[in-house]
Order: sequence, then C-alpha cells, then structure tokens
Amino acid sequence: MKKEVDELEDELRPEYDFAAMQGGVRGKYVQRYRSGTNLVLLDPDIAKAFPTDASVNEALRLLVKIADRQQ
Repeated sequence: MKKEVDELEDELRPEYDFAAMQGGVRGKYVQRYRSGTNLVLLDPDIAKAFPTDASVNEALRLLVKIADRQQ
C-alpha cells in the first residue's frame, strides 16, 4: 500500500509548486456555473438544417406557438 502512494507522489512534476502560485481567484466562474447551461447535441442532419443557435431557437419558438394554438 505504501508503494502505491509513493508512485503517485512521483508523478507530480517539481515545477507544479502550488504553494508558490499566486494570483488565482477562488470561485472565479462560480456565478456562470450556477446560472446553468443547457447544451444539446444535434444529429448531423438536423445540424445542417439549423446551422446556428438562433435558427434552432426560432424554430423551437414557432413550434411552441403552434402547440399552444392547438390546445
């Protein structure tokens, strides 16, 4: 068990001295992370039809309007 710990410690390069690092900001992107994001992977044939995020949003908004009218 002791041997495994020594092997892991040897993998860290000497230039990675975390005590000497300065200027880092803790939680720099936490607001952006908390606001959330919703990524969707489109199939290639759909991506050809909707090349931009704006075109996808426009099509989905139109679909929502049509669905609302049907109800």
